[in-house]
Amino acid sequence: MDLRATQQPLKDAYRVDPEKAQITLTARGSDADDGPISCSVDIGRMIYEAQAHPGVGGPGTGACSGDLLLGALAACAQLTCQMVATAMGLKTNSIETVVEGDLDLRGTLGLDREVGAGFHAIRVRFEVDAPDASEEELEALHSKAERYCTVFQTLAQKPAELTTEMAAARPA
Repeated sequence: MDLRATQQPLKDAYRVDPEKAQITLTARGSDADDGPISCSVDIGRMIYEAQAHPGVGGPGTGACSGDLLLGALAACAQLTCQMVATAMGLKTNSIETVVEGDLDLRGTLGLDREVGAGFHAIRVRFEVDAPDASEEELEALHSKAERYCTVFQTLAQKPAELTTEMAAARPA
């Protein structure tokens, strides 16, 4: 695949009309048959099943929301690293991205307000097998993968404006 040739018309169009670069992604969660410990998440192209983590009473047979968050980061970091390596002309045998996150479930269960809910640390590791790459090239790959990874930047640098609302269910 010629990534530059694929992206060039997109870049040209966005330069001429920046509004074309503005998109909205949507995900919709809905309850499932297992009661309050599972749900379906529809991202428009696929439906994922999610469950509460076993540490908060879930069955542990499916992905929890934390898994999905870390998975979104892993997917974005992986794709970004692959695309940047391609754009740099860096020959790789393999690229693998490992994402780990630490949280204290006491916050999620409301046992300790000081702990709070959510991850308190997330680590991303790029495992790149590129035998002919110099240290400088690998450092540039790392830096650019961080810089252009949408999910990483949303979590690390510029938190998105986040709002919630409660709305009455729509009649069928």
